[in-house]
Amino acid sequence: MAIYLTKESKVLVQGMTGGEGMKHTRRMLAAGTDVVGGVNPRKAGQTVDFDVPQCLKGLGGAPSAVPVFGTVAEGMAATGADVTVVFVPPAFAKAAVLEAADAGIGLAVVITEGIPVHDSVAFTSYARAQGTRIIGPNCPGLITPGRSNAGIIPADITKPGRIGLVSKSGTLTYQLMYELRDIGFSTCVGIGGDPVVGTSHIDCLAAFQQDPDTELVVLIGEIGGDAEERAAAYIREHVTKPVVGYIAGFTAPEGRTMGHAGAIVSGSAGTARAKQEALEAVGVRVGSTPTETARLVLELLEAGG
Repeated sequence: MAIYLTKESKVLVQGMTGGEGMKHTRRMLAAGTDVVGGVNPRKAGQTVDFDVPQCLKGLGGAPSAVPVFGTVAEGMAATGADVTVVFVPPAFAKAAVLEAADAGIGLAVVITEGIPVHDSVAFTSYARAQGTRIIGPNCPGLITPGRSNAGIIPADITKPGRIGLVSKSGTLTYQLMYELRDIGFSTCVGIGGDPVVGTSHIDCLAAFQQDPDTELVVLIGEIGGDAEERAAAYIREHVTKPVVGYIAGFTAPEGRTMGHAGAIVSGSAGTARAKQEALEAVGVRVGSTPTETARLVLELLEAGG
C-alpha cells in the first residue's frame, strides 16, 4: 500500500522539456514511474525520447517516447493522468497550478522554489476548493519506493517497506531514507518548508494512520512556525501508530531566519526545543540527530511498536 502515489498513478510533467524537467523526468522513468506526458503549449504535438536503459516502462527496458501536450486538460483526456509534477519557473508556477486544478487533476506536486508567498496562498486555496491536493511548493516531491516517484527524490537509496515518512526538509528526507534503507518505506513525502504549503504533517499523519502497510511514521520538522506543535495535538487525538520525530535547528542562533522561508522563530515559539517538548508530551520519541532518530525507529520496530 501507499499514500497519495501508487504504481497505478499516471504522471504528467509540466515543464518537462526544460533542463530540470528533462533530467528529473528521466530519473522518474528509471524509477518505474508511469510518466504519460509532458505539458508545454509551445511544443504540443512533439514527442521526447528518453534513453533510459533501466526504465521499467515498455518491454525490455526500451527507451520511452513521451508525448507533449499543450495543456494539462489535453494530457489528462489523452492519457488518463491523475498526477502532475510542476517544474516551471517561479513566475509561471501559479498559472501552471491553477491550470492543473481547473483540469481536475487529483495531485499536483510543485517542485519549484522561490514562488512568492501570495501566489502560493492563491493556488493552494484554489486547488483545495477544486479537489486537487498540492504537495509543496519548494519540495522534493514524494516517492513510493519500487512503485512510483513524483519529483526529485533519489529512487535508489531505499526500498519498499513499512515506515511512512513526512518531512519539511528534502535533505533530511534523503538521509533518513538511507539510514533506514534496510527496513524500507511505504511512502516518503517531502511537504516543503515554505510558510504556505498544500499538504501538512497532519494530512500525511492521517493518511499513514489509515494505510494498513505503514507500521510506524517518521516526522521530520524544523524550527519556525507551529506545524509540529499542531501535529503533536493531532497525534494525541488521532494517531495510534508509533511516531518518531526529528527537529532540525537545535543549534540555530537566536534571532535569525534559518534555512527555509518558513523557518522563522519568534521568541520561544517555533524553537526546536518547544517542538521537541510538544511531541514528546504526546509520546513521540524525538532524536537529537538523524542517526539517533533512525536508531529510535529500529528500537521501536524491534520491540513491536
